[in-house]
Amino acid sequence: MSPHEWTAREIREAVAAGRVSATEICQSCLSRIDDLDRELGAFLHVDHDRVAARARDIDQWPAERRAALPLCGVPIAVKDVICVSGAPATAGSKTLETFVPPYNATVIARLQAAGAIVIGKTNCDEFAMGSSTENSAYRVTRNPWRRDAIPGGSSGGSAVAVGARMAPVALGTDTGGSVRQPAALCGVVGLKPTYGRVSRYGLIAFASSLDQIGPFSRTAHDAALVLTAIAGADPQDSTAAPEEVPDFAAALTGDVRGLTIGVPRTLLDQGVDPDILRSFDAALETLRGLGVTLTDIQLPHAQYAIPTYYLVATAEASSNLARYDGVRYGFRAPADAGTDLRRMYERTRAQGFGAEVKRRIMLGTYVLSAGYYDAYYLKAQKVRTLIRQDYVQAFERVDIVAMPTSPTPAFRIGERVNDPLQMYLADVFTVGVNLAGLPGISVPCGFTRDGLPAGLQLVGRMFDEATLLRAADAYERVTEWWKAEPAVSLSSGGPG
Repeated sequence: MSPHEWTAREIREAVAAGRVSATEICQSCLSRIDDLDRELGAFLHVDHDRVAARARDIDQWPAERRAALPLCGVPIAVKDVICVSGAPATAGSKTLETFVPPYNATVIARLQAAGAIVIGKTNCDEFAMGSSTENSAYRVTRNPWRRDAIPGGSSGGSAVAVGARMAPVALGTDTGGSVRQPAALCGVVGLKPTYGRVSRYGLIAFASSLDQIGPFSRTAHDAALVLTAIAGADPQDSTAAPEEVPDFAAALTGDVRGLTIGVPRTLLDQGVDPDILRSFDAALETLRGLGVTLTDIQLPHAQYAIPTYYLVATAEASSNLARYDGVRYGFRAPADAGTDLRRMYERTRAQGFGAEVKRRIMLGTYVLSAGYYDAYYLKAQKVRTLIRQDYVQAFERVDIVAMPTSPTPAFRIGERVNDPLQMYLADVFTVGVNLAGLPGISVPCGFTRDGLPAGLQLVGRMFDEATLLRAADAYERVTEWWKAEPAVSLSSGGPG
């Protein structure tokens, strides 16, 4: 088995023990990127020299130092909305095409302190706004299981990097499902931590009350390793909670007997692909066989999650993206004769932002405007509270809530570009988790008859990622879905 096929846990153990060098690991991953990414489009920036220099440094460390680091020698891909010092951070937008941050995001500093190696910046929907990674200003990312299908979004590049074995782990951001949904569509694990579990310092903001950084990986154990490394309070981010960070990997006992999982069956009555529902039901029966109790629950306000999300998120996006005006940094439209400041603003924002970002800015500005604030934004905040209360009541009876991650498998590239409503409905099972600030994880649970992956979503109590990871790990121990690898032939156009 080639090093690029190893999990993060296997890489760390081998590098720490001196059985393989960090240089060999990185060379294997970089070769994989060189071979595949021209077609898949997962990466926007890879600096081979910088990766090689970091790997050489790690190889020269004393053995005892390497052994003490939980992610020693592990390559990690990073979504291009997270700042890495000296590397471009475009957020998939023309607006930031020349921006190179002079500092590391807190998550990057913590990963490097744990011995990880940033191997590249991954493609995403512009400013993380999208469900398909078709909204990037630079390239379209393709699903490794079928090249004419979307990988999900907005963190599609990171999902593809892990799914196609170009990196063992990756970071994404999840504002309404942007880690969990692409993880499901690409057949990998995706974890959205509790809001506040992970610092957002150094994250290019989309919707500040919803955004959360989380890992992609091939296994729940690898996700636990990354979460332990990046979680915790941060003086640079007032929303980073001062909760104690447990050793999440230590919680993976394989024993889930006594857990109760709630299933909101009424949400699954319409719009769920039959193959997705079949895989979901089979996964629940597998968990039942491990000693889990299944019970039906109600989430009565979940039906309002999509409209609520697209009022709250767009309002916050409108505010956050007001800073991109062409004055201080980023793209500025070329001036013409008679251009005044107002005209410069208009031209810069019109040319710098793509269609989806403009759509969301306009929606958000509208719902915040005089005469409409109470009718839309304020009402959405009230419904958000009701959605959160539904989960609070459910967790009085259950330990975990289970749903499909996505109602459908990956759709074809271009299929929903001109139908924003259908695109937004791809997140119907994920946005409520962000509105409530809860942790959620997607794990591979099967394939459709067309060979496309399906994901099982588990949602937990606030700051109880340990239980989610324990359940995901127990499920992986008795199934083989997480081991499946897509075909990587460059000529492949159909199911892998």
